[in-house]
Amino acid sequence: MKKFVLLPFTLLVWGPLWILFTGALTGEAELQLTMGPALTGQGQAMWTLLPSWPTLQGLLQLLLDTPEYFIAYWNTCAQVLPQMAGQVVVGAPAAWALSRLEFRGRRGLRMLYLVLMLLPFQVTMVPSYLTLHSLGLLDTIWAIILPGVFSTFPVFIMQRGFDAVPMPLLEAAAIDGSNPWQQFWRIGVPVGLPGILAALTIGFLDAWNALEQPMIFLKTPVNWPLSMYLTNITGNDLALTMAASLLMLLPAVLIFSFGQKYLEQGILAGAVKG
Repeated sequence: MKKFVLLPFTLLVWGPLWILFTGALTGEAELQLTMGPALTGQGQAMWTLLPSWPTLQGLLQLLLDTPEYFIAYWNTCAQVLPQMAGQVVVGAPAAWALSRLEFRGRRGLRMLYLVLMLLPFQVTMVPSYLTLHSLGLLDTIWAIILPGVFSTFPVFIMQRGFDAVPMPLLEAAAIDGSNPWQQFWRIGVPVGLPGILAALTIGFLDAWNALEQPMIFLKTPVNWPLSMYLTNITGNDLALTMAASLLMLLPAVLIFSFGQKYLEQGILAGAVKG
């Protein structure tokens, strides 16, 4: 019974994905006939369950005759992957300190991280722009990488994972002569790995689909990521747009499929008190 109740909500999720998938296999002429009227404001969109004449025209055009797509794809990887690495290098030790180290001002620092995490990009946009401008980093990939590396949200997620590390285990390690850094690497990282992977999964999805930051900080089209590239494809080439959207979606789907169990483990680990 529950499955039938949830079925309409499942269709709401899979419906747009199916339209995107079939649209990537639909020819330009058919797309202009079905979706063109809605995009031009001269009618309503129509859609069929399957394309009348399936074709790989859009995908082949994208992969064989659109070099700017590969430039945007490389830009996205060059902006996203360093963010993920930086979040581990910077965020994991910070999360461990907030979770398991005792020092003066820890409670206030936790509250500061929480406040910064809740602030939307629109609030921090102007200070970030002025800071990047003063450092001469505007219109470079570092304008996207550095704010992502020092984001507070991954620290919050990792901290919840590190909270699952039992304090008696750390006390026993300290008695055996392990210093705080050794406790972090030998105990904290293995036990808190689900939280780290959960933070990386969320961070990847957020960075891969980021639009506001590139729109504000990147002015030269040669530096644009895929999110900016898709917004600037002309509506007269719907087959190319559908194909590009589908291929951009695939890495996010694969990463989420891999990281879903770690998201669940990270949430459950955060509920366990050490």
